[in-house]
Amino acid sequence: MGQTRRKRPSVNDIDLARWREYEEIETDSLWLIPERDRSGEHIGDYHGNFVPQIPRQAMLRYTKHGDVVLDGFLGSGTTLIECRRMGRHGIGVELKPDLADSARERIEVEENLHGYPTTVITGDTCDGADVVPKIETALEAISRDTVQLVILHPPYHSIIRFSDLPNDLSNAPDTGDFLVRFGQTVDNTARFLESGRYLVLVIGDMYVAKQWVPLGFYCMQEVMSRGFTLKSIVVKDMRNNRAKRQLENIWRYRALAGGFYIFKHEYVVFFEKRI
Repeated sequence: MGQTRRKRPSVNDIDLARWREYEEIETDSLWLIPERDRSGEHIGDYHGNFVPQIPRQAMLRYTKHGDVVLDGFLGSGTTLIECRRMGRHGIGVELKPDLADSARERIEVEENLHGYPTTVITGDTCDGADVVPKIETALEAISRDTVQLVILHPPYHSIIRFSDLPNDLSNAPDTGDFLVRFGQTVDNTARFLESGRYLVLVIGDMYVAKQWVPLGFYCMQEVMSRGFTLKSIVVKDMRNNRAKRQLENIWRYRALAGGFYIFKHEYVVFFEKRI
């Protein structure tokens, strides 16, 4: 007799018998999002935060109701707002104390229909001695020791300087140092990720000295070198980025004069932890 194929445990709440009903869920590798969700506390006033649709799509595909989501670069709180809406525990780490405080206040205003707590940690995800005990404490408070999804949306190196803090990744002196410290962030967050679950990286490329630096692919390699399986690379359209829209003519002139192409995309990369 042949062996019965072992069914893998589900990582989401999708009922495949009703698959036609899930029209909201993206399954293509090109995401054309016409505009960011600005409902509720998704105000979108923090320069550099990602559109709420990204963490929402990640949670729909790779988490279940009651799972724990860990965001290593919380910013203004987008991921945890989505956690409150979707019935997930949320833990977010933010380096800047003032931004962490404002994110905490904003998240608490968002209605929490499912009653799952969200926790904002002020800390440095590159520094294990600082952040690991804080994440452990946050997990203990909800009687957990693992998370089911990690989301990382780091600065795209020096494209935007987010602070004057020396440990801010946007202030890394060069690409090599940025990647070392990003790798430390992966180590300090992925250690809590349950085997068989997913890490989501949101990242873009950059120009330095008139050369394209494939920062996204460098960061992908950092994650893969730690035993993760690359599952999908999604290209997200950035045509409606507010900053780019305001400078569209200037950038078009510069592109024609400098012989380069204007960034109109970023990557949303999905990895599975297999160790």
